[in-house]
Amino acid sequence: MYYVYAQTMNGKTQYGLVVGASVEDYMTGKIKKHELTRRDKEEDRMKHVRVNDANIEPVFFAYPDNRELNEIVTKTTAQHPEYDFVSVDGVGHHFWLIQDEKDIQRITEFFAAMPAMYIADGHHRSAAAALVGAEKVKNNPDHTGTEEYNYFMAVCFPDSQLTIIDYNRVVKDLNGLTPTEFIQKLEKNFTVEPTGTEIQRPSSLHNFSVYLDGRSFSVTAKPGTYNDNDPIGQLDVTITSNLVLDEILGIKDLRSDKRIDFVGGIRGLDELKKRVDSGEMALALALYPVSMKQLMDIADTGNIMPPKTTWFEPKLRSGLVIHKLH
Repeated sequence: MYYVYAQTMNGKTQYGLVVGASVEDYMTGKIKKHELTRRDKEEDRMKHVRVNDANIEPVFFAYPDNRELNEIVTKTTAQHPEYDFVSVDGVGHHFWLIQDEKDIQRITEFFAAMPAMYIADGHHRSAAAALVGAEKVKNNPDHTGTEEYNYFMAVCFPDSQLTIIDYNRVVKDLNGLTPTEFIQKLEKNFTVEPTGTEIQRPSSLHNFSVYLDGRSFSVTAKPGTYNDNDPIGQLDVTITSNLVLDEILGIKDLRSDKRIDFVGGIRGLDELKKRVDSGEMALALALYPVSMKQLMDIADTGNIMPPKTTWFEPKLRSGLVIHKLH
């Protein structure tokens, strides 16, 4: 069977299909990535899959919106759900079974015809599940291609239903600059306007909020400082990494530099203000969230997003569905 797994957060519901995704599709790039993975993190999750001989943590995929798939989901969710509960974090989880053979066949056909699917969240889980599947292929002399280990568990959502939340930055020091000197350096590549003492939410692409020394500023990248024809160059994380973190603050490597930390937008702008006001951090940088179109364009062109670019909520619940590999 297939299953519909819906999640409700802040009054909005998104409807996903729980599927077995092809290990081969992952290995050949039909399932597209937008982030780099670390081998140690992959291996950690591979142990989990090997020991359980099952996928227990689903991967979060996006697919291009499809009207007929939506119709099957709408028809299914008009019935009484099999499971329906609210978890301790206030997220609603709703679950239906798709048992009609015609619907099952049509879903399979629609996914077979899709040119690509996109990993939204769970790059390490995807890699681990696919690599364990590939190990099992190698270790089975009687491999036929129909075994369960040829697939790993994913929940696939139409791209139109997904919202990417901002992923913000806080920095420990101003690289020897005073707050006034830092703002003066910002003005080389950005239009800077004071906005009071409360950190503001960025209003649009290429607009940022900077908070330091108890003051908030609206900061907009000047034309010519970025390339909107370059899927990576147009990202706000790229603009701020190059022109603020590297050029002004001397932070070259976001993955390893201990002077920077990352705060998921789900924790709110107050968290940024609190960490600066407490003296723990000197500067907060709030970014406008990446769009699903930007994510898919980057994956389609074979590019990789900078670290800590996307944050998806709500997260998928582990253990609601288990896919055994034997």
